[in-house]
Amino acid sequence: MVMDIRFEQVNFTYQPNSPFEQRVLFDLDFEIKDGSYHAIVGHTGSGKSTILQHLNALLKPTSGTVMIGDRAIKPDTNNKNLKPLRKKVGIVFQFPESQLFEETVAKDIMFGPKNFGVSEEAAQRLAEEYIELVGLPAETLTKSPFDLSGGQMRRVAIAGVLAMEPEVLVLDEPTAGLDPQGRREMMAMFSALQKQKQLTIVLVTHLMDDVADFADYVTVMEKGRVVKQGTPKEVFQEVAWLEEKQLGVPTAAAFAKKLQAKGCQFAELPLTATQLAEWIVSKGEAAHDE
Repeated sequence: MVMDIRFEQVNFTYQPNSPFEQRVLFDLDFEIKDGSYHAIVGHTGSGKSTILQHLNALLKPTSGTVMIGDRAIKPDTNNKNLKPLRKKVGIVFQFPESQLFEETVAKDIMFGPKNFGVSEEAAQRLAEEYIELVGLPAETLTKSPFDLSGGQMRRVAIAGVLAMEPEVLVLDEPTAGLDPQGRREMMAMFSALQKQKQLTIVLVTHLMDDVADFADYVTVMEKGRVVKQGTPKEVFQEVAWLEEKQLGVPTAAAFAKKLQAKGCQFAELPLTATQLAEWIVSKGEAAHDE
């Protein structure tokens, strides 16, 4: 089944009709295409995390509709039959390792599938498959998760989400707290998983280099509203607009902008280190030919 996700005139208010009422989403209209790698960016308080919780109906719109595949989530949607939907959309929250609790890694990974009715034997097979896919050796399964490093614990927590075999993987600042090497490895792992499992990935991040390197579409949020959408190439060409909104730009684009100020000409700003390197090489070859 095609798992496009559409927000149709979605509004959301926390604690409506109370003294603590707070409206956080305003008339959202946007789409996350099946099989895409879709980044959602914006400042703290822009509504990103609230959007994520609508993706598997942890929250329901105050008004409007969230279409997840052929399933419509509305304000009055019954909570009783949402379990199949929550199996299809797996969310990796910030610092997921804090949710580990079982005595062994295997039991922790198996917990989710068993909760959805998967047999012990099948859950064990899933644990064996996904521990490998997240880059940990099979013998990790017999260890206590609390004997692992922070980065290994995060991989175990991610394996637990993947073992539910979701069609959509939602990542909320998945590299928070990791060193640069750990961050690169984690992002490369998600990219490989997307291709291998044909997943839709929804990434919330403040790291624009990750958006430039991996996403194929970007939604920019500000104060609960969508203020810009497009491919990374389209969104990141408007450096002045992004800086005005105090949103970061990819390192390569920022460097290219400085070169531009010194007279260098770009048909379009490079977004990644690879693109910038290619531009430098092409300029060197052109100079050599002259």
